[in-house]
Amino acid sequence: MKIGSREFIIGKRTYIMAILNITPDSFSDGGLFITIDAAIERAKKMVKEGADIIDIGGESTRPGHIQLTAEEEIKRVAPIIEALRKEIDVPISIDTWKASVAEMAIKVGASMVNDIWGLKKDKEISKVIKKYNVPCCLMHNREQLEYKNLINDMKIDINESLQIAKAAGIAKENIMLDPGIGFAKNLEQNMEVMRNLESLREIGYPLLLGTSRKSMIGLTLELPVNERVEGTLATTVIGIMKGIDFVRVHDVKENKRTAMMADAIIRNNEYQ
Repeated sequence: MKIGSREFIIGKRTYIMAILNITPDSFSDGGLFITIDAAIERAKKMVKEGADIIDIGGESTRPGHIQLTAEEEIKRVAPIIEALRKEIDVPISIDTWKASVAEMAIKVGASMVNDIWGLKKDKEISKVIKKYNVPCCLMHNREQLEYKNLINDMKIDINESLQIAKAAGIAKENIMLDPGIGFAKNLEQNMEVMRNLESLREIGYPLLLGTSRKSMIGLTLELPVNERVEGTLATTVIGIMKGIDFVRVHDVKENKRTAMMADAIIRNNEYQ
């Protein structure tokens, strides 16, 4: 998979997608990196610690978040993406479900679209991805938490997203999937997804895992957001054991070292 100017060889090692929230209200780091200078400093630190992709989001996706207009979201992310593109040499991903935000982000320097609604919320976003021939991450999500059979129902939902991508002409090699831990799933369902990641990998696309500091960890360990690093690392290792290719995380250094060790054991290779 090519993201920006970089080649990502699926199966060689675990790649780190670092989270950079340009939001005042994200559950973990809201308000910390909303200025250009703060965002650049944070991004440079994450690259130094081993980030392979920087994922920038302008709208919080935490439960109960306030939805922004596309114009407001663009005002948040576009100047920072444009500035970052001149300062770092790793690809930038835009975390949005809105077509107009995705297009503007790509125009100013983003190389990938990370859509938490798997192309289903704004049907125009698939056309943007095709138009600019950029990779995308399609996350599993839905309005209702009711499932007859969680994993099978997820596969059906994911296939709907893949059909939208196919209809738009998005190339298969430009797609990765995210099981959507913490989205339209309660604690028990999140745990079941973690136990069955390999069955989602069988769909045939690279898999990104996003568990970083999430409520699944907080509820299990009874810990606040700023004390969930070790729990996150456990999910990273389990994810790698079950075949995931990317991890989306806040704590880059810790997850990078964890992934390096897990890759050395599981993939039996020298880390490069």
